[in-house]
Amino acid sequence: MPGNSAGVAAVERAVSLLEAFTEHDRSLTLGELSRRVALDKATVLRIARSLAKSHMLVRNEDASWRLGHKLVQLGALYQSTFNLTPIVEPLLAKLSDDTGESAAVYAREGDMRICLHRHDSKQAIRHSARVGNAFALDKGAPGHVILAFSGQSGELYDLIRQRGYHATFGERDPEVSSLSVPLFRDGAELFGSIAITGPTNRFTEESIERNMPKVKAAAAQISQAMGGRSI
Repeated sequence: MPGNSAGVAAVERAVSLLEAFTEHDRSLTLGELSRRVALDKATVLRIARSLAKSHMLVRNEDASWRLGHKLVQLGALYQSTFNLTPIVEPLLAKLSDDTGESAAVYAREGDMRICLHRHDSKQAIRHSARVGNAFALDKGAPGHVILAFSGQSGELYDLIRQRGYHATFGERDPEVSSLSVPLFRDGAELFGSIAITGPTNRFTEESIERNMPKVKAAAAQISQAMGGRSI
């Protein structure tokens, strides 16, 4: 209800409980959940039971908690709104094989960029992330490309729009560099960006020049499939 600060707080606490889980957690005890969200056990238990009614959390036999299947359904619904999987995943796999680096597609969500699709490099040393990971827009080539083609002002973004790509070297993480170009849908409407990412020591001027046509070709195919233009 409008103005119901208690209701908003309850929602925020419920969200924080779900976000307490990481990719390494199969389940969490009540005590660990309480510690991670900085709430007392009674409050955490009350919220967890409410979330369990909607199958967002499940209580195990040992009284620990794990994420529920409803979240899988919501995640599938989110991804289905883009409906790109059959097209994008084979292209990312080929791009990764051709460049030797991890390849991913990002879209904007507020002031963040979300990884929608990803294919990890087969190399022993590589950059790894997960579908659904969120990153700042102003760190890393994929975010800067999204900002540039969303109309962000500034000398850097004018340059990105002019040349149609951007590369960063250890900007978000000293060990990680990336090369990115924009993706479009329905003509000139920005969809997001595609990028290859890997260890900074492999991202030389020579490798960027060699891989740029491959990244642009993959971007053109994805944009074309969405009825968008290409750079």
